[in-house]
Amino acid sequence: MSLDTARFLADLNELRQIGAYKTGVHRPTYSPDDMRSRQWLMNSMTEIGLKPEIDGIGNVIGRHTGPGPHLLAGSHIETQNYAGWLDGALGVVAALALARAGLPVDVVAFADEEGHFEGGFLGSRSAAGDLTEAQIDASRSRNDGTPLRDALATAGLEGKPRIVLDPSRYKGFFEMHIEQGTQLENAGEHAGVVTGIIAIWQFRIVITGQQDHAGGTTMAERRDAGLTAVRLLAAIDAEFPRICGPHTVWTTGSIKLDPGAPSIIPGGADILFQIRDISTETLQRMEETLVRLIQESNRRERCTTELIVIRRSVPALCNPAMMAALDTAAEHFAPGKWRRMQSGAGHDAQVMAPLMPVAMLFTPSIGGISHHWAEDTKEEDLALCCQILEHAARSFLASS
Repeated sequence: MSLDTARFLADLNELRQIGAYKTGVHRPTYSPDDMRSRQWLMNSMTEIGLKPEIDGIGNVIGRHTGPGPHLLAGSHIETQNYAGWLDGALGVVAALALARAGLPVDVVAFADEEGHFEGGFLGSRSAAGDLTEAQIDASRSRNDGTPLRDALATAGLEGKPRIVLDPSRYKGFFEMHIEQGTQLENAGEHAGVVTGIIAIWQFRIVITGQQDHAGGTTMAERRDAGLTAVRLLAAIDAEFPRICGPHTVWTTGSIKLDPGAPSIIPGGADILFQIRDISTETLQRMEETLVRLIQESNRRERCTTELIVIRRSVPALCNPAMMAALDTAAEHFAPGKWRRMQSGAGHDAQVMAPLMPVAMLFTPSIGGISHHWAEDTKEEDLALCCQILEHAARSFLASS
């Protein structure tokens, strides 16, 4: 059987109707639309001849029923709030296309890659055997505080067993994804073979001052957590460029002042901060600098600052043989119009990397827009990259 790119594009456009919002999709994890999309996926798997299953965390897997060696392919199908139609869904529908073309592929849609619930990569971590019942008990929705257990029950998943993948079944894991950046588009290129997926080190910075009246407290008496936060973040942004790597990025994703009122001096500040790089040495150097800057702040300021580590993920390097297969296919379908590149975003593939060889293929993103309803990619680029993926998967399966 050959690859049916028309059906691949039709599936993508059919899936985007579930939770449609403007030109994008609003399909947060375990919402009614998210669960409808998982049922749509299971129906599509059955039609192809796969054996579908949904587990207790919401992972959907469709197993190939014939002999191996097998590949695992997929991504996720929930979306960020009011976001794009391709992020995640592209990898799952591309995996369906591989299976429809007769390849021995297990198609997977991992739950909550987008992190609507605390913990991060809940579905792929669960499938990798790296998610405990206690972690599920502790997790809450980042949108409205709903306990994960309650969300699972409402979605009809309570009591279902959780799938743990058997790495010995798979020769490797392929994930196709939009770039979520502008490198390919700016260079007029049509595909990116990913060399590795960055690590994300996440921190919480907690600043404690003294809440007081904004009119009756003199400037000399104040212990203003908000001002301490501003000065610390400015110091970080001044120092980090001196010690970062060529592709390091850092982000202050949230600043919450307590109590957060116009006439009250904030007695507390709670900051979510992250650093991304593919080099562990660079990340360690950045964290050491962050610790030093906080120590300096504590010597200088009237407020005290504490650094709390939320998570240090591990960079994931892509498999050389799988990358070589993608290289060859990319040169065949887009001669001179592709590149090797690293991923600046996190993906389920990095959770799979300790279990089995992994590889990723990027399509261009129009304007680099992602996590927004305007996210888009030209249909010809989507079809071309699906052809590259199918060609590479066949080649890799045939290799010794």
